[in-house]
Amino acid sequence: MGKGGLKSAGDKREGDGASPIGAWPVRRVYYRPDKGPAPETGLPVIALKPGDGWCDDPGEAFYNRLVPLPCPGSHERLWREDGLYDLVAELGFNDDPVNAGKGSAIFLHVARPGYLPTEGCVALAEADLREVLKRLGGGSVIEIRV
Repeated sequence: MGKGGLKSAGDKREGDGASPIGAWPVRRVYYRPDKGPAPETGLPVIALKPGDGWCDDPGEAFYNRLVPLPCPGSHERLWREDGLYDLVAELGFNDDPVNAGKGSAIFLHVARPGYLPTEGCVALAEADLREVLKRLGGGSVIEIRV
């Protein structure tokens, strides 16, 4: 979970490091094709490209969206060297509608060694993440709870 602990969705803010409590639809899965095979899942699957990013700048029109890099505002690079986003599922938090500053890029992704805290995401070992993704399809949700 996030280094900022758990927060109710209404209290979530950009950059607070908290994971939002609630049940979030799983939108799609991204993976690095140079690091492993596409996951088995009933969700839409997208191969990442080196120029893919995620906008986390509340002042930008594409806040909390996949963006091509370079991006003028603050963003995360999805093609990372640390392996965290080699396999990542996009959770539908603050995306329908998007509210600027209420939090972005809440993902289910590969965990750091030792399961160190995330920036607000949920993380699993890659093998476990692949097993979870096998069970997901349209309408699936991930619940973050106390």
